[in-house]
Amino acid sequence: MDPIREAHLSEPGLLVIDVAGCDDATVFAFQAAIARLWGTSTAEHTTRDVGQPGVRLRLYTDLRQVLEEASPPEPERTAT
Repeated sequence: MDPIREAHLSEPGLLVIDVAGCDDATVFAFQAAIARLWGTSTAEHTTRDVGQPGVRLRLYTDLRQVLEEASPPEPERTAT
């Protein structure tokens, strides 16, 4: 595979994530895991480099936007 292209963002906490994997299922599973944790602009399709094995996926993530389900629930306190 060709090297991943560098991208610069204007604000701290924003990420561009380029994922390379052997198949669509692998990179979409990675994307789903990231999207459960942070605000993420998900991709609907992968790209392929002609003559190269594997697929690529680019997604944009905002680390400042933590999703509530990513945080473990607080244990309930009981009065004793």
